[in-house]
Amino acid sequence: MRYLTTAEVAERYRTAESTVRYWRQIKKGPRGIKVGKRVLYPEAELLRYERTLIDGQDEWGLAS
Repeated sequence: MRYLTTAEVAERYRTAESTVRYWRQIKKGPRGIKVGKRVLYPEAELLRYERTLIDGQDEWGLAS
């Protein structure tokens, strides 16, 4: 399984690292896991999050 850093997630979604950290703080967006001092995002989790958006749910996971 491949894990992405906060910087890589930010690049993938074309946003700032601070935005990805904010999403994590408010429990929005893909879920990360803490490994030591780093937060990593399993690629499968990013795909799950993207499917949620494609299936007509917003970033909060609520149906629109």
